[in-house]
Order: sequence, then structure tokens, then C-alpha cells
Amino acid sequence: MSDELDVLVIGAGACGLCAAIQAHDKGLSVAIIEKNERPGGNSALSTGSVPAANSRFQREAGIKDNPEKYFRDLMGIAGETEAENLVRRMTAVSAETVEWLIDDVGCRMELITAYKHIGHSVSRLHAPRSRRGQDLVDDLVGAVEQRDIPLAVGNSAKSLIVEDGRVVGAVVDAGDGDVMEIRARAVILASNGFGNNRALVERYIPEIASAQYFGALGSDGEAIIWGEELGADFRNMAAYQGYAAVADPHGSILSWTTIEKGGVLVNEKGERFGDESLGYSGYAKHVLAEGSRSWAIFDQRIFEIAMQEEEFAELWEHKGLKKADTVAEVASAQGLDGAAAEAAVAAYNAAAEQGVADAFGRTASGLAPLQAPFYSCRTLPALFHTQGGLAVDDDARVLRKDGSVIAGLYAGGGAAAGVSGKAGALGYASGNGLLTAVALGRLAARAAAADIGA
Repeated sequence: MSDELDVLVIGAGACGLCAAIQAHDKGLSVAIIEKNERPGGNSALSTGSVPAANSRFQREAGIKDNPEKYFRDLMGIAGETEAENLVRRMTAVSAETVEWLIDDVGCRMELITAYKHIGHSVSRLHAPRSRRGQDLVDDLVGAVEQRDIPLAVGNSAKSLIVEDGRVVGAVVDAGDGDVMEIRARAVILASNGFGNNRALVERYIPEIASAQYFGALGSDGEAIIWGEELGADFRNMAAYQGYAAVADPHGSILSWTTIEKGGVLVNEKGERFGDESLGYSGYAKHVLAEGSRSWAIFDQRIFEIAMQEEEFAELWEHKGLKKADTVAEVASAQGLDGAAAEAAVAAYNAAAEQGVADAFGRTASGLAPLQAPFYSCRTLPALFHTQGGLAVDDDARVLRKDGSVIAGLYAGGGAAAGVSGKAGALGYASGNGLLTAVALGRLAARAAAADIGA
């Protein structure tokens, strides 16, 4: 790895990999450093879903969509945001970003039509067939290798090098207590967020601070710490992606398709406690408040849909689910009050059958009323990743509090502000994290190329 580069990328998740690929294809010398022993970060733990409005894949499927419609969808669930310009920018470039991933980078992705997930009025998620983010990361790493872009794992950036107000590289842990300087004309922060930094989570997102963190190791918030030192501005710092149903003790996510298509969550008393249609992110804090554990109950039809997802199929194979002919039996198999669960599902079914809101206001009941046989899974709520970060302009340049650009510094993914609203988890729509990762990574590289050329 050269110690003098056009672009140094810090972080080898989807954001950093996309940034490096685009920088290389723009004719720049580029290298990536990653503090973990393998690339991927939170991108590898995701479903690999990148939303796009008016992609050619949507048009081929007869789905009518456009960036303005996508923008309204996001703003409709996000409410207040400190980065409306970023929401508009991300929706505007979403289609070209997904088409670039597939056509230029070679990522094996397809439009998902089996479900939309929370926040989307039409099918616009594009993902690997397996619905595994690791497959997307593997394709991106393959593209990096094809281009002979240096990728150094196990090398963490300790600090940024700043000269005359301009970022000109980073001090890197070279192992065995040694450090080295890597100089570059541009530095792209593609590190994860701060979900694994308990002090920062308690400071910015206290409502989810007591939940288990299920994101990637390495989400330690360096970008936030360095940004403070540089006088950078921050936006949407109280926003995050939660997940209401991580399979316990398996540690894999229980596909939210099981709930979105009509399943329910009950507490340790066998009772429902809220409107699950808030979504997997927004409902996480409600599970946490209920007692840090819940149990999903759904039926055979929903099971068969979810089995199209590899991670769910593996959960079934590894005996992460119980099956029985009645709700009482499938709840009792989990140590719950079977009679209470039976009553809870019966009340929910009755409302669904009549097409009215249930006692908790849920109207989006999917395939309900639920029918035998039934399945159950014990789950935990979790913090997956933070959605706030460094303020950036439309091309991922990092901004100071006065709106000026910090020369030489760009950010995307978990390091940058997200598009999930100002606070909480209700504003998170499926794919928000990956869209800002891949789109801002690509835009950062393009901006760096333009700035270096100028």
C-alpha cells in the first residue's frame, strides 16, 4: 500500500467498498483500510436490500415509481428531519445507484416483489436472491479485487492528519504497537456508526441504550469523535435502526415477513402489547419496555413465504422455531401461558376477519386471520445501527457548523447523517442504511475526483 494516495477510504463495508470502486474507475489511486479482520461491517449483517425509485427493474416489472414518491414515503414516516436535502438527494440518485451496482460493479441483485416492508408504498427493494448482505459484500469485495485495489484488514485508523484546516491522511495502527502515516488528497470516512460505543449511545439515544447491540463490531464512533475535533456539524443524532425480533438464542434476525404478513408478538404472559405494524425498527423500543423479550406467533402460509429467505430457512433448520396445531400448544412449547396466547390471537383474528382495527389499533393484518398449524419463535429487541452522523452536502463532503466544507474530508454510511428522521426508530424504512452507504460512498468518490481535478 502506497503512503501517498489520491483517496484513502477508512472502512470496508458497502460504503467504503463502493467508494473505492468508484474512485478507481474515475482514474484515482485508492486504498482501503479496515480495522476488523474481514470486510463487511453492518452491510454484511443486513438483508442486502437497497431501495431505488424508478429503476429499470421496477419498470420491467410494471411498477410505477419515481424519486418524488419515494421522498414523500420517507418524509411521511420520518416526520421531522435535520437533513431534508439529503433525503431528496438519496431518493434522486437511488435508481442510478442500484443500476450502477448491477451493471458496472457486477452485484447479483434482483427486485423484491414478495414484500415491500415498512416505509415503502411500492416494491423498490433490490437485494441478493439470498437476502443476505454478506452476498452483496462478497460481490463488492470481488470487484475491489478485480481492480487490484489494496484492502488492508486489521489496520485501524487512530486519528486524522490535518494541515492548515485540510484533512490530508490518517495515522494508522500498523500492528505490534507501531503506527504509520498514510497521506492522501482525499479521505473518505466509511466507518460504521456509534452503536457499539455505549457512552455515545447513552448520550444521543438513551431510549434504546439498554438494548443489546446486534450490529457489527467496530461501530465505535470514531467519525463522531474526529468530527467533534474538527468542528464538524452533526445531524439526526437521535435516530437509529432497531430490530424488534432477533431470534433468541440463535442471534439471527427473525424475518419481519413473519410479522408483516400477519404474525403477532406476545409477552411473557402470552399477551399482545401493541401494534406490530409499526415495523421492525419502530417496535423495538416497545418490546424493550415490555420486558426485553417477546415471542412471535404466525401460521403455515406465512412460514412458507419466509422460507424463501435463506436466514429464516437456517433458523428453522437449527430448530429456532416451534410448531403445533393450536396457538395454545405452540405458546406452551415456549413456556408461555397457552390459554392467554390463544385468547390474544383469537381477538386479533376476529378484528382481522371483520376488517377493523384491533384493540391496539392494528389494521395492517396481512394474511390474518391466522390459521393452523402455527409457529412460534422467542426473540429479543436490539439496536442494529445508529442513523445520525456527520453533516454532509449533496456530494458527501463533510460540513462544519457554519456550513463550510472541511477540505479533503468526505463521509457516508454510518459515519454520515442518515435519512431516517430526527429522532427515534419510527423513521427507519427498509434499506435506509444501505442506500446511504452505497450512494454516499459512490458520490464521495465522484466528488473527490472532481475536487482533486480542480
